Amino acid sequence: MEFFRDPKINFVGAMKVAFTLSAILVIVSAATMLIHKGPRLSIDFTGGSVLQVKMDPVPTVGEIRSALEDQGYEGIQVTEFGSVDEFLITFPTPDDVVEMAEAGDEKAGNTGVSTVSGEKTLDAAQILLGDLRAGLSGTEIELRREESVGPKIGGELRTAAINSVVAALALIVLYITVRFVFRYGIAAIVALVHDVTLTLGIFSLMNFEISLQIIAAFLTIIGYSLNDTIVVFDRIRENMKLRRKESYREVINRSINECLSRTVLTSVTTLFVAVTLYFLGGPVIHDFAFALCFGVIVGTYSSMFIASPILVWWNERRIVDRKRTASDM
Repeated sequence: MEFFRDPKINFVGAMKVAFTLSAILVIVSAATMLIHKGPRLSIDFTGGSVLQVKMDPVPTVGEIRSALEDQGYEGIQVTEFGSVDEFLITFPTPDDVVEMAEAGDEKAGNTGVSTVSGEKTLDAAQILLGDLRAGLSGTEIELRREESVGPKIGGELRTAAINSVVAALALIVLYITVRFVFRYGIAAIVALVHDVTLTLGIFSLMNFEISLQIIAAFLTIIGYSLNDTIVVFDRIRENMKLRRKESYREVINRSINECLSRTVLTSVTTLFVAVTLYFLGGPVIHDFAFALCFGVIVGTYSSMFIASPILVWWNERRIVDRKRTASDM
């Protein structure tokens, strides 16, 4: 406990190591997303359908996928969900199915066409379910859940999600600039972009889907990381007035250390809740809880090793530029 009462960790001294480590992780995250052609978006953003089915006897994931591929389906994703006999089948709405509906094909006409938000959609999920039953004859298939999103609505949701994140970052810069100064806002934004990029990278690496739930997790991570950063910035501003004889590096280092006990306590309690959700919350919020766990860790790291040290780097660059300008004169 004495350690948290008067910690003397040289956070600023580890600035170069932290910047190098973060740069490597950001590059790896970006490379991972490039290799996977961006994060894997859920049907919330791409349009398509998802079926949760229960089967008896229980086939393997490969057998389900093969049965659907033999029926001509492409882009099918099959994963175990919850108990061993339940599966999630995710697939984009096939273009040929939509064409069949518009042409009045008998197979498509049996399921009908509906209009949602001015967009024609076909219950392609029911068609797939019928084909799956035909491909896995002898297997009893119970439909537990069905969700469908049209491609037009998915595109609108994707645009809205991007706009919400961009608007949040822009308002954060404005808020911190008004409350502190502009360079504090830039430091906070760099830390937040760092956190979101690493979270996107781990999701891409583990091939997790980005859904509306995950966007909510990203916004939660942004809020958590920002709150932690602003607490440190407040202490920096106070110490700038109280400890004028200390160097800029010393003030930044002292401020981070003085907030360390609060930062660790907040992070541990938040992480405890997120970990509990991950293990006990069920598969529906599994990815959401994972994003929170990872976001809390990188958010705590960035508030101590990225945001505040950026102020030191910025201040030292200003001093160097002033000296260079004075020498040129």
